[in-house]
Amino acid sequence: MIQITPQMRLLVAVEPVDFRCGIDGLARLCRNWNCDPFSGCLVLFRNKRATAIKALVYDGQGFWLCQKRLSSGRYLWWPDATAPLAALDALQLQSLLWNGPVGSAAAPPWRSVTPAG
Repeated sequence: MIQITPQMRLLVAVEPVDFRCGIDGLARLCRNWNCDPFSGCLVLFRNKRATAIKALVYDGQGFWLCQKRLSSGRYLWWPDATAPLAALDALQLQSLLWNGPVGSAAAPPWRSVTPAG
């Protein structure tokens, strides 16, 4: 089970990657970009045609590699930046996974639920 936690870093690779890469190849790309794949961050990758994405995350015991391929169309939004990795918040990740409008709207930061008093 992949659980998104408030302290988890969510990153997206700006440039497309070769989807023949498996866990080791994607982890090597992360290390090349000065991102430790064992840190528990979730890194999202897309293919050149923007029809599929892969998510790589380490859960403390091993790596998860998840892939989603759209049955039709392409991913509508992908960040463009000068750095190889861009940060996302949880709402942006959820919108991106569902191929919805991401834009620059950010969710309110995570906060603890406190009883009204």
